[in-house]
Amino acid sequence: MSAAFRKAAKARQRPHRERAQPAARTKLGLLEKKKDYRLRAHDYHKKQNALRALQKKALDKNPDEFYFKMIRAEVKDGVHVIKQQKDEITPEQVKLMRTQDIKYVEMKRVAEAKKIERLKAELHLLDAAGSGPRRHLFFVDTEREVKEFDVAAHLDTVPELVDRVYNRPTIATLQRETVKGPTDPVHLKKLAQQRKNQYDLLRQRIEREKAMFVISQKIQTRKDLLDKTHKVKVKKETKTSPAIYKFKFQRKR
Repeated sequence: MSAAFRKAAKARQRPHRERAQPAARTKLGLLEKKKDYRLRAHDYHKKQNALRALQKKALDKNPDEFYFKMIRAEVKDGVHVIKQQKDEITPEQVKLMRTQDIKYVEMKRVAEAKKIERLKAELHLLDAAGSGPRRHLFFVDTEREVKEFDVAAHLDTVPELVDRVYNRPTIATLQRETVKGPTDPVHLKKLAQQRKNQYDLLRQRIEREKAMFVISQKIQTRKDLLDKTHKVKVKKETKTSPAIYKFKFQRKR
């Protein structure tokens, strides 16, 4: 084939033109490019294989087989959803559950109260470092006595021990014995920090015990509301107290 013939044949070929986009599909964007037919074909065959697998699974299935999702599932607006079944429970069972909850909370609250008493016994007569200082008032008769008042002489101790609120021996005791306990400032600071940590722990336990008491009261209130007796709410429930209801008096046999 001569070069002139090939040139003439090439000139007679029509140029490739992309087919027009249908008006109904303009919202889906432009058409795919020339070589994207392979991707479309692969996706088509993949979906066909999945459909054939599902059809085979349906044919092989036992028609007498039953499972609960058959009655618990449904299709709403084209979406497959599972029905949420309501708990079937009687009022007596609810009361029993409330009673068990109250017993558990009360058990934890009593245990916390015992820990609080034990911690208070260890920390009695001690003050946490950094807390508000104690005020010890002395009463005198005249203004002159106020100006000349000496705390160390009045307490019968040395000036170095005046700031102590515990373990403050008198001068007579110091003449017989030495000062008991640590006197090093570094050691005293460490002990003060330990006392502060213990008091912080005590405060947290007291708050936890109060919170458990409020929880117990709220559970008891919800348990009482299960009765059919006519009641009127007197006070709304808050974070620190349960709701208060006034029940109609009923004479029981």
